Amino acid sequence: AAGGTVIFSSHVMELVERLCDHVAVIAAGRVLASGPIESVRDGRSLEEVFVGLVGGGRSTGEGLSWLGTSSG
Repeated sequence: AAGGTVIFSSHVMELVERLCDHVAVIAAGRVLASGPIESVRDGRSLEEVFVGLVGGGRSTGEGLSWLGTSSG
């Protein structure tokens, strides 16, 4: 089967890890890391890599647990 490319942008790293084969971390218009997701992760979570590259705060480790469900 022929492959294709879809460009997907998200700050939810858990979702990116589940959906993507390749990833690029971009900040301030510069590509800080790119390649197959396993290569970019290098044994860490993608969130840890992202926070380390962009110089953000520490990882909260909460993932998507803060998302609730709508009952209505």
